[in-house]
Order: sequence, then C-alpha cells, then structure tokens
Amino acid sequence: MRVYVPLTLSGLAEAHRAGDLGTGPLVAYAVTPALREWYLSDDIEELEYAALNRAALASLRLLAADPAAARRRVVVAADVPDGATVADPDRGPDPAALGEVRLAGPLPLAKAAAVHVDSADAEAYVRAAAEALAAADGGDDDAQFVVDGAEDHELLWYATQELPNLV
Repeated sequence: MRVYVPLTLSGLAEAHRAGDLGTGPLVAYAVTPALREWYLSDDIEELEYAALNRAALASLRLLAADPAAARRRVVVAADVPDGATVADPDRGPDPAALGEVRLAGPLPLAKAAAVHVDSADAEAYVRAAAEALAAADGGDDDAQFVVDGAEDHELLWYATQELPNLV
C-alpha cells in the first residue's frame, strides 16, 4: 500500500538524519474506502493523487503550527504492507480525515518511494495559505481562496537519492 506522510523540510531533514520517518504512531494518507467514496473514481492514479493532496494539506497544517519552518509543503510517498495502516473509526465520517490512516510502527526512510516538495516559487503562496488556514477552517471564504491558491502549485517529485540535496 502506498502512503503519503506529511512533513516539513525540517522534519524531512530529521528523518534523513534518523533514518526513519518516526517510530509511530504516524499520521499518513492513503486510498481508503472513504476517500474512494468522496472522490468518486476507480482510477487508482487519480485516487493516489487525491491522497497526496490530502497529505499536502496536512503538511500545510504542520507549517501553520511551526512559523519557523521553511514555507514549503513536503510529502513522503512510501510503500508499506497492506495491514500496516488503520483508519481511525472515530474520524471516519469527518471530511477533514478523508484518506487519513495511522501507522502503528516505525517507518524506515528506506521504504520511501519518492519525496514531493513545493518549488521555491510556491513559498509566498504557501506562506499566505499557512497564515490563512485558521480563518479558512472557521469558514472564511476569502481565507479559503488563499489556501486553495497554495494547492494550485504542484508539488515537485524527487527521487529518494536526491534527498541529501533537499535537506
């Protein structure tokens, strides 16, 4: 199963130093039954792209909580055994939890298939989106427009061999 783990650049640097993405439980995003139902597609590539975007939004939330972090969303795509994830049954119907799964154990960085990071050109948009996120969560349409503006910037794909250059 492919999972998408939201991080920040500083979190990615720590994962690179430690050799793992954390010891667990880790929040990640994947193609879940709820995500399939919400997205209304059977195309696995489209569904995985939707899970990646959910992780990018979670990365934005991490940035909003850490004003010192570089303003670039980071998502690590990793392959784990099918039984390694569980969905939180209490959050199942919550729209904010679509695609969210938990990994109980450690996730070695060696399981990473790719890393997705915003380009430097997106930093101003990501900064503005991180600052507007709380207002958007509160229902402010103008703030939601700013958050959506960050989503207009595609995350760049990096091979795991490029990780040392990213951190």
